[in-house]
Amino acid sequence: MEPIIQMTGLGRDFHVRERLRRRKVVAVDDLTVGVEPGEAVGYIGANGAGKSTTIKMLTGILVPTRGEVRTCGLHPVRERRRLARQVGVVFGQRSQLWWDLPVQESFRILAAVHALTGEAERARTGELVEQLEMADFLTTPVRQLSLGQRMRAEVAAALLHSPRLVILDEPTIGLDVLSKQRLREFLVAERRLHGTTLLLTTHDMGDVERLCDRVLVIDRGRLAYDGDLPGLSRTVGAERVLVVDLSEPVPDLLDVPGTRHLASEGHGLRQRLAFDAEATTAARVLADVSRRAEVRDLAVEEPDIEDVVRRIYAARR
Repeated sequence: MEPIIQMTGLGRDFHVRERLRRRKVVAVDDLTVGVEPGEAVGYIGANGAGKSTTIKMLTGILVPTRGEVRTCGLHPVRERRRLARQVGVVFGQRSQLWWDLPVQESFRILAAVHALTGEAERARTGELVEQLEMADFLTTPVRQLSLGQRMRAEVAAALLHSPRLVILDEPTIGLDVLSKQRLREFLVAERRLHGTTLLLTTHDMGDVERLCDRVLVIDRGRLAYDGDLPGLSRTVGAERVLVVDLSEPVPDLLDVPGTRHLASEGHGLRQRLAFDAEATTAARVLADVSRRAEVRDLAVEEPDIEDVVRRIYAARR
């Protein structure tokens, strides 16, 4: 089975005018990556690393300066219309819905654009409305939706034609915790039911943890890492954080084996302890803390995505 995405030596340059001369900026450089059908891949990196440029080449918006790219087996520029029927794209800060029309009217227009039959449109719309819980705002103009409602509608619009590949660019940016959870659960179910391939760019580690089984890190246009999330954390030595809420204030927990005390709040009622998941476990740290104080509640925070990327960049320089 051929890859859904295949990039070989892909590169894209831009020329920027500075005073009296033009300077070449290499946005993407010698990118060779394949994504298989059904994979969920997180594509992460600092701002300006080349993520958006890559997506634009994958979808035919930009022509590569060098190398080759195939998306769903098609040439993105020459076969852009055919490709549009197989790819759905969600941009967290841009809308593909008609601002003054009710949500359901936008869906009808998009169904016509993708040449869906009336039966296919009704069946797919009904499925998406149920799974994304949109029944209460189908007749509401897009401009009156909350951010969480609009993002659910945006995702539904991108998936209306059942694309083989869905590209998500910061889909949960600005959403509250409940809206993020609802959207993530839907995407997991969509992938399980339909075998949809996901390519996700995000600055939210929660998105990567819950949606992706593979991570690509791009640094100044070049691939810096390709593997799973635990492997990425091991590569850079990133730490997890145990947050404990205690029943009574206690002095800073500075002597818990295998941990580094980060901070205390509320006169010691809440404390944050960093630990290396390769050297110890959250359960072991919790047991050691419980011997010193009564724990009322806890949470485990995964490595911050910005910290992970920053560390891998530093290791390459």
